[in-house]
Amino acid sequence: MSNYTPPTTDMGFLLHEVLRAENADIPGYEELTPDFTSAVLEEAGKLAREVLAPLNIVGDREGCVLENGVVRTPTGFKDAFDQMRAGGWTGLDCDPEYGGQGIPYLLGTAVGEMWVSSNMAFNMYQGLTHAAYSAIHTHGSEVQKATFLERMVSCEWTGTMNLTEPHCGTDLGLMRTKAEPTGDGTYKITGTKIFISAGDHDLSENVIHLVLAKIPGGPEGIKGVSLFIVPKYEVEDNGTLGGANNVSVGALEEKMGIHGNSTCVMNFDGAVGTLLGEEHKGLRAMFTMMNEARIGVGLQGYSQAESAYQASLTYARERLQGRAVTGVENPDGPADPLIVHPDIRRNLMDQKSFVEGARALTYWGAHMIDRDHRTSDDDAHGLITLLTPVIKGFLSDKGFEMAVQAQQVFGGHGYIEEHGMSQFVRDARITMIYEGANGVQALDLVGRKLAARGGKPLMAFFDMVKGFNKENSDNEDLQDGFLEPLKSASKDLQTAAMFFMENGMKNPNAALAGSYDFMHLFGHVALGYMWARMGLAASEALKAGNGDATFYKTKLATGRYYMARALPATKMHLARIQSGADPVMSLKPEEF
Repeated sequence: MSNYTPPTTDMGFLLHEVLRAENADIPGYEELTPDFTSAVLEEAGKLAREVLAPLNIVGDREGCVLENGVVRTPTGFKDAFDQMRAGGWTGLDCDPEYGGQGIPYLLGTAVGEMWVSSNMAFNMYQGLTHAAYSAIHTHGSEVQKATFLERMVSCEWTGTMNLTEPHCGTDLGLMRTKAEPTGDGTYKITGTKIFISAGDHDLSENVIHLVLAKIPGGPEGIKGVSLFIVPKYEVEDNGTLGGANNVSVGALEEKMGIHGNSTCVMNFDGAVGTLLGEEHKGLRAMFTMMNEARIGVGLQGYSQAESAYQASLTYARERLQGRAVTGVENPDGPADPLIVHPDIRRNLMDQKSFVEGARALTYWGAHMIDRDHRTSDDDAHGLITLLTPVIKGFLSDKGFEMAVQAQQVFGGHGYIEEHGMSQFVRDARITMIYEGANGVQALDLVGRKLAARGGKPLMAFFDMVKGFNKENSDNEDLQDGFLEPLKSASKDLQTAAMFFMENGMKNPNAALAGSYDFMHLFGHVALGYMWARMGLAASEALKAGNGDATFYKTKLATGRYYMARALPATKMHLARIQSGADPVMSLKPEEF
């Protein structure tokens, strides 16, 4: 099993040389000095490397166990969770009023990447709590905030989100879970939810479920859905725990991966709950969780790819197989290491260029979230709303693909469990499905996000790319390797968007049939833009003679690889989009 090394040098490069965080006009960013962020990242990295990573394979092999109605987590998880809580890590970017440290979401994202790369299943316990905290913080009453938030920030109590039911997944309008008013301001929640991550466990004193349900007599379909806070144990007026609520675990799901996280069937049998937000406006509150979670899932995708890449790189350097076609590279050994072979290099460069580009895009997204939340910047809000389905869908799709490529480097040894490569593949696979399957992300992008605000956020993105190219047109380091490929790919994206505008209204299937390709086309352009920005930062550092010249030269070479070998995929996606709906819809259902 491989060892995880936190990529803190690359993180620092993004924070301070690409995003230049400490100079941003965002409250709180003035504290993000290199010394401060380095100290935080190094300490978080130590916990990830020494405590969480060794438990990753333990969680995969042991899984969770349901005993007498209580879920037991794998060996070592409770001690590790207590260490994370004791260090204040669970409240890193939470409101200081409720015990958080108030650090910007950007730095919290960088720390979160290390948690996920080292142990994705473990991190989900506190990650879902953070999302539930955000929903209550944004939509809760003062009483609800005072009752729940401080204990959720510390993870003394953890949180969940309960959407899916056995008969409905994406189509929440079909929901059957009911919330009957009792007359005293509370509701009796009755129904069954499935696929509930961290639904029950032995890591915290209480589990605070956020549950979507329908109040009888409300509007039909999705317009009649409300959101409720339903704790595992009822909470008394003085904040102490009362008796058990009528919430129980029906079963643990048998899953392909993330075995260390307890994915539960949850039964609510007249459980006491309180309304969060307004009646029949449950999706508004739930999407506070969902949007944060979708950025987090994109991060999960590339974070698993990062761990898999590290393992495959080590193996490629150490495994001796064949001789280099250009001559012996390892004369003292029976064969040369795998890394001398061009196809292995291609594989590793695919992984490296994706992971580093994905990290940059996610951090840029986190930066926009901070700008939105801390300055009420409407433009930042529009742009991150547009990019959320791209970050979630594209990064999780490609993250899984890169985990598979990392497994491929091992050959047959990647298929057996000795090196643990199958866990990265299996764990990464769920990221393409939960928090809205990626096909739904693509439909959301094309059907809702492109036209939002009259298309202003999309045009803002195009203007950013165009402005970057114009401002750096005389930079010889960027001209051919970065600017021309980015310009060409951006034109492909604009052409695809125009195709939807011209054809979408008269033939909606023409747009929807191309939505998945559009999401990937957009993802490639976004990563291309990130690589151009990283290329500029590396070029400037080399000219100034700052830092590690090898690091910056490697960054430029990796960026040129992405622009030359990955970015041309935009033309393939555009051709598919322009083929319209006919190739997709030509067969009748009975002809399949």
